[in-house]
Amino acid sequence: MFVGHYGVAFAVKTERNKIPLWVLFVAVQFLDYIWAIFILLGIEKLRVVRGFTAGSMLDAYYMPFSHSLIAAFIWSGIAFAVYKAAWRARAFNSAALLVALAVFSHWILDLIAHPRDLALYDNAWKVGLGLWNYRGLEFGLEVALLAAGIMLYLIRNAISQSRKKAVIGFGIVLIVVQVGDTFVPRAPLSDHKTAVGVLVFYTLFVGIVFLLERHKRTRVA
Repeated sequence: MFVGHYGVAFAVKTERNKIPLWVLFVAVQFLDYIWAIFILLGIEKLRVVRGFTAGSMLDAYYMPFSHSLIAAFIWSGIAFAVYKAAWRARAFNSAALLVALAVFSHWILDLIAHPRDLALYDNAWKVGLGLWNYRGLEFGLEVALLAAGIMLYLIRNAISQSRKKAVIGFGIVLIVVQVGDTFVPRAPLSDHKTAVGVLVFYTLFVGIVFLLERHKRTRVA
């Protein structure tokens, strides 16, 4: 699962909860941020194998500290506490809980897409429904989640027409990136280069939505 995670971020954001969209973009990919850092540190393990599944080359055979069910609960709780501490003025328990749920949504969506590489605890009792083995279906789910999330975001937030167009344009860019990730043949990268790519591109997307919201605040002012 890749851009489908961002559909959750768009869907959660409302004027009422006042959670910055960029925070939700970090939250829905937080487990992958941790995973990439742990890969670089040698704490977790990854093989990049051409044809591992129809839709992904990632054989993430050891990731108990970022992607086990127990770890997902723990990181979600940490996200709740961090949001409460960092946004004291507007971090109501309900908003902090939404951030925590956004973090946990990553595990749920990965459960649908991944093969049996998600441990329930430690590195044992691995689960995964394996939608990556059905490339067209998995791609369709990714796009549907993103499109539904953006639609909810546009309906539930008062934004200008220019910003609506910018959000839709960004959504199209994400779909193009997903097309490349799913269908374009390429040589496998090393585990470290894959982890660096995750950190760079995910942070780039966070920066884009930060600028989108900053533009809104400037126009309002």
